[in-house]
Amino acid sequence: MNYSETLEFLYAQLPMYQREGKAAYKANLDVTIKLDEHFRHPHQFYPTIHVAGTNGKGSVSHMIAAALQQAGFRTGLYTSPHLLDFRERIRIDGEMITEKYVTNFVEDNQRIIKELKPSFFEITAAMAFDYFARERVDVAVIETGMGGRLDSTNIINPIVSVITNIGLDHTHFLGNTLDAVAREKAGIIKKETPVIVGEKQAETMEVFAEKSLELAAPVTNASDRFEILSITSSAPFATQKVTLYDRFIGEEFTWKIDLTGHYQAKNLVTVLATLDAIRDKFPVSDKDRDLALRKVRDKTGFRGRWDILDTHPLTVADTAHNTEGLTIVMEQLNQVEFKKLHMVIGVVDDKNLYNIFKLLPQSAAYYFTRSKIPRALNERVLRDKAYASGLHGESYENVADALHAARASAGENDLIYIGGSTFVVAEALT
Repeated sequence: MNYSETLEFLYAQLPMYQREGKAAYKANLDVTIKLDEHFRHPHQFYPTIHVAGTNGKGSVSHMIAAALQQAGFRTGLYTSPHLLDFRERIRIDGEMITEKYVTNFVEDNQRIIKELKPSFFEITAAMAFDYFARERVDVAVIETGMGGRLDSTNIINPIVSVITNIGLDHTHFLGNTLDAVAREKAGIIKKETPVIVGEKQAETMEVFAEKSLELAAPVTNASDRFEILSITSSAPFATQKVTLYDRFIGEEFTWKIDLTGHYQAKNLVTVLATLDAIRDKFPVSDKDRDLALRKVRDKTGFRGRWDILDTHPLTVADTAHNTEGLTIVMEQLNQVEFKKLHMVIGVVDDKNLYNIFKLLPQSAAYYFTRSKIPRALNERVLRDKAYASGLHGESYENVADALHAARASAGENDLIYIGGSTFVVAEALT
């Protein structure tokens, strides 16, 4: 098989949650454990950092990886989903896994794949762990998929467990309350292993406290230490400055970062607390940390978060797709000067549309669309449901047509926003 044929096999033969939803979800780690045994436990050959959470885990993972790279450590990074190329999921020092490795891995392991019938995510995690071991990384940053306790990455024994925040997403798998979701995410906490919690939330504090006490795992609430004082963006959002107050030492610090969504300030707090927790094993100097945070995109290839695709008119793509993420993104949109707002929106079919619609501005012109995945909600259904909530616009069969229509209608001083789904953003980036 060549690379294209290998990807076709992975997509066609193995159930993929992002495309198929519930059919790809497995409520156990049985196959993951068998795969791990088959590959002789590759994740045990290097230290890992485990990152979970409802929002921000991708940003946090990329920022941590950038800092470790800048400090000279050979750093693996496993994240999901990808936007343009499957290989984005598995990187070492920012470089994607090679096409040849992906192809050889699938070809060489046909027997175990056919025998166990792993999900797309299960075999991808196994591939990442194997690749990092063979390439002798110094450390690997591992992002969970949807949950935590039953996630395919949750066979590792990390040097630190990171939980960014808790929100109501994927509730049909993780639970309908913040408490229930927190218990699933807390499943990544390991015995006597430090835990960093990014956002301190009243509804989830007790869950993490109980789990950390049970496992003698010291927990640090990053927001207890750092207070966000201000966030300012450069035009047209090339960088932003975040000023924090460090309660531990009683001083203010200003950080310059190239990830310009305002929500990145919260993620920055989580990253700083995590780097501090691992400084004995992986020391990152202040200089290396500061340099890395200014060029996360360049060092890791990170895309899709408050991503500026054009400046005339200003065109912003963001993968925020749940209530917590969209709330912050819409707040940032309200702070941008523009004449008219154009919204290219598509969603998957399991979202609570009422909660999403009430966050979106009624004054905008809407271009309802769908991505090319089975789970995408039909664009006409989306349009009709949005109309009932006071959001008006036309429907388009694909993202390219919707974006073309928005660009044709937008003036130079208007703003085009693209979002609602990771897959809508991915297609816009092409």
